[in-house]
Amino acid sequence: MAQNPERTIKEMTSFDLNQQPLCIEYPTLDVDFELKSGLIHLLPTFRGLAGEDPHKHLKEFHVVCSGMRTQGVTEEQVKLRAFPFSLGEKAKDWL
Repeated sequence: MAQNPERTIKEMTSFDLNQQPLCIEYPTLDVDFELKSGLIHLLPTFRGLAGEDPHKHLKEFHVVCSGMRTQGVTEEQVKLRAFPFSLGEKAKDWL
């Protein structure tokens, strides 16, 4: 049996982000699709701070994403791929 290398307590309690799966699983698309930087810059940013309204963020997110139309890509697929780009600071940790 192979021995595990010695690790500190801090190393044992920290996550290895390279082995942690993403929370969002993207369905495969039949067409080539990429989020344009212009769309990403239009997305509202939710930081997870006290006083921010998550419902307002989702409404604004919907407005931006619903304006993007790509042949063979549903609005839901656009939102799924764009959502991580709309999070910042503390809210980014949710992913």
